[in-house]
Amino acid sequence: MEGVDHLAHERNKTEFDVDAMKIVWAGSRHAFELSDRMARLVASDPAFRKDDRTRLGRKELFKNTLRKAAHAWKRILELRLTEEEAGQLRKFVDEPSFTDLHWEMFVPAIKGQGTDEQQQKWLPLAYKMQIIGSYAQTELGHGSNVQGLETTATFDPETDEFVINSPTLTSSKWWPGGLGRISTHAIVYARLITNGQEHGVHGFIVQLRSLDDHMPLPGITMGDIGMKFGNGAYNTMDNGVSKFDHVRIPRNQMLMRVLQVTREGKCVQSNVPRQLIYGTMVFVRQTIVANASTALSRAVCIATRYSAVRRQFGSREGGMETQVIDYKTQQSRLFPLLASAYAFRFVGEWLKWLYTDVTQRLQANDFSTLPEAHACTAGLKSLTTAATADAIEECRKLCGGHGYLCASGLPELFAVYVPACTYEGDNVVLLLQVARFLMKTVSQLDSGKKPVGTTAYLGRVQDLLHCCCDVQRAEDWLKPGVVLEAFEARSARMCVACAKNLSKFENPEDGFAELSADLVEAAVAHCQIIVVSKFIDKLQQDIPGKGVKQQLQNLCYIYVLNLVHKYLGDFLSTGCITPKQGSLANDQLRSLYSQIRPNVIALVDAFNHTDHYLGSVLGRSDGNVYPKLYEEAWKDPLNDSVVPDGYHEYVHPMLKQQLRNARL
Repeated sequence: MEGVDHLAHERNKTEFDVDAMKIVWAGSRHAFELSDRMARLVASDPAFRKDDRTRLGRKELFKNTLRKAAHAWKRILELRLTEEEAGQLRKFVDEPSFTDLHWEMFVPAIKGQGTDEQQQKWLPLAYKMQIIGSYAQTELGHGSNVQGLETTATFDPETDEFVINSPTLTSSKWWPGGLGRISTHAIVYARLITNGQEHGVHGFIVQLRSLDDHMPLPGITMGDIGMKFGNGAYNTMDNGVSKFDHVRIPRNQMLMRVLQVTREGKCVQSNVPRQLIYGTMVFVRQTIVANASTALSRAVCIATRYSAVRRQFGSREGGMETQVIDYKTQQSRLFPLLASAYAFRFVGEWLKWLYTDVTQRLQANDFSTLPEAHACTAGLKSLTTAATADAIEECRKLCGGHGYLCASGLPELFAVYVPACTYEGDNVVLLLQVARFLMKTVSQLDSGKKPVGTTAYLGRVQDLLHCCCDVQRAEDWLKPGVVLEAFEARSARMCVACAKNLSKFENPEDGFAELSADLVEAAVAHCQIIVVSKFIDKLQQDIPGKGVKQQLQNLCYIYVLNLVHKYLGDFLSTGCITPKQGSLANDQLRSLYSQIRPNVIALVDAFNHTDHYLGSVLGRSDGNVYPKLYEEAWKDPLNDSVVPDGYHEYVHPMLKQQLRNARL
């Protein structure tokens, strides 16, 4: 029935101020009001309709994306939206498009790596969309190993130009969004060669296509790399391939904020420290963590609402069946994912602060916290994206068979999100970087060098190697000090064990290769401390709103104790807790599930997702699932005719035993 809230009985159970929680989730009242306004603006505009996306062919799908991107830009100009508002509007359009890398990589790279003169020339063009940029780093043969890129940029002193060249098939640029069909320019990463000498990989602004007829410029071969995972998903994006055959560009199109090439071809280090580029990396990874919490919140919202609507088994004397959400097996799989969405949100907030702190320090030539910040953001990118990708798939399973329908929104959400585990650094490669930093930190402890930031706990390594967890009752697991000590002791002991095993190898690199699986596990343990500690820090703040802090405390300890349960082997094998304490953690976890159960619909309502943004029949805010699911089925093109195309050619002859005479 239209206009009826089928989840009203759930919302009536709520024990906290939902509007106040919306502010907490958004980060501030300003952020909430801005995102709410932009979400509603997109949802109310028929031009941004997306419910037909999975039914479109590739060409139609791509053209539809071009139309939406143009309409979004038109609305941004008409409404005179700020950069912040425009970013939110594009987010809620919720469709990967050629504009993504323009705003998220091309523009920030020019701002971060271009000289003042280069910024003055290129940024106005980019901000007005008079040029459309891509970010061409990854190649067919190299992704994570940036130093292995094969594209070359050789300086020609006679013409004062760089010659961009793809010397091999594997040096073809491969994957950049927008590159395939639309981008007019790209920042191309290539090996800088001057006077026969190599100077590492640098970025160059290269025009790809004519601004008049959009044809590729001489020497450049470009195209789309083909269909990707999913129906609509990332197939709305023209991920591209490009090869360069001795393409010439002016010398001043090398991004020269850090390293400059003179007219004579000499490389001169500028007075801008090269570490400044790491500030951009921290910013990008902070954005990825924030996006993880958003994607996870969408999946959890769908699965939670549908679990409250769906009833199965448990009927007594002809009464109603049991809501699926009331089964403990459903709660133990779903509620930790709800807690994770909030946990990732708050660690994302903290990363915003870290980015500001790192930027200020870099400008003051203070590089002391940079290695730790780099390791921290690399680890959190890996941890949150891997957990979110797994969680979206788990939410699909939690919705049973209907979760497999495109109408559930979950297959699309998964297909769009899962590349995050690979782009901006393969997750395992990033964890190995974290592990290297941890091993270096442990090796320097005897020299008196104190660990900083998120590794500060390793400065107490001797205490952590010998401490004993003092949990005696289940509720002791709700003490912040107890939790942090257990997680820090586990990480410290895993790090020290890895360092001891590494010391047995004559060649440290051989040891690192042999022990890489153990090192990855140690890195994960360290990164989990960061998420746990930032959630606990959040609870120390003044959080207004009736019952809001209590719900956040419940979510925090569900997140914490689920990790204890999931990684119980680590905690037991390192001697951080006893089997009895592990059992008590499970008891407390079950108790928290019961406490949070009346509030779960309100907790996903606090994400403030519009039905348009969720794009899910199962996750509808009014819970009117079954009539809408039935209605959705009839929209499929296969139902356009009663008798399907092909029946008379293939099926009818088979039924009438006439296949021998049929023209197949």
